Amino acid sequence: MKFELQHNDTKTNARAGLITTDHGVIETPIFMPVGTQGTVKGVHMTELKEDIKAQIILGNTYHLYLRPGLEILKKAGGLHKFNTWDRPILTDSGGFQVFSLSDNRKLHEEGAEFRSHIDGSKHLFTPEKVMDIQRIIGADIIMAFDECCPGDADYDYAKKSLGLTERWLDRCFARFNSTDPKYGYQQCLFPIVQGCVYPDLRRRAAENIAEKGADGNAIGGLAVGEPTEKMYEMIEVVNDILPKDKPRYLMGVGTPINLLEAIERGVDMFDCIMPTRNGRNGQIFTQYGTINLRNKKWEDDFSPIDPAANSYVDTLYSKAYLHHLIKANEMLGLQIASVHNLAFYLWLVKEARKHIIAGDFATWKGMMVGQLGNRL
Repeated sequence: MKFELQHNDTKTNARAGLITTDHGVIETPIFMPVGTQGTVKGVHMTELKEDIKAQIILGNTYHLYLRPGLEILKKAGGLHKFNTWDRPILTDSGGFQVFSLSDNRKLHEEGAEFRSHIDGSKHLFTPEKVMDIQRIIGADIIMAFDECCPGDADYDYAKKSLGLTERWLDRCFARFNSTDPKYGYQQCLFPIVQGCVYPDLRRRAAENIAEKGADGNAIGGLAVGEPTEKMYEMIEVVNDILPKDKPRYLMGVGTPINLLEAIERGVDMFDCIMPTRNGRNGQIFTQYGTINLRNKKWEDDFSPIDPAANSYVDTLYSKAYLHHLIKANEMLGLQIASVHNLAFYLWLVKEARKHIIAGDFATWKGMMVGQLGNRL
């Protein structure tokens, strides 16, 4: 993988760059739609490519390991062929999913034992096994196996957790470097900075990871319960240390405002379930604020969903029609809202990139943050 840093904003730490993989080029900053189980919920691949204009999507190790399973993925020739997505894919290692199974998992030095949320069967994820699984899935970018520390963890727990994550990281690199890709194209491994909300732990983690010389680096364990301002502080601490010539990926974040604040602080890559999850609950994002289409006020509003028209659905359907579909719990309504939100998120990062290159990012970002916080 190659990263080319093209522009640095003169007033902030915002950057614009290009990531080149064997499945295509990614313009940064970039938002990556989440396709946890090999699909972005409710969205066709054609819509992702041609309308939403996604450049890279995610899959998840935990979910794909359990279903459809590794044998099916091997027979298919990897996730790209299985789901027909011919652009880059990133896989999360499953660390966050194991974290979320707190009542059904047990952590120890060897790895994480957990029970499947599908059938209750018992499994063990070790750093080595997670590398092997991600080789089989075949993503272009794969993530190290880590423990995602709760946002409200005390210092002693966070320090112990980071130590485990760092030892697991060494094992991830050892396994990754001793194995080869399975499908004829290259894969790269991103380590993950942990350390909860404690600056000294975050600095230690970032310094350790910076020495690894990986193709890119991720920031994890944020947006998991800590105050938003603390999240921004940790991003600043980490990005002061992580190499500037490698892409930085903030995992699982977030709202449109979160994205702009993190871009200002030097983050290049994002993912989050918010556009699709909130869309399925009737909330859509626009550049002038959020709209809850379940509210009665939209019942007879026959104006377009969004006149900005970042997606074909924005002018094809009215707010009144989408309100009706969502209130009726029709599947089409959830699909329309998801497509709109994803197209908006991709528009937002593309606009950020444009303004970074133009040299007026700080001014544009200030205006956008003022608008995005509105409830329409």
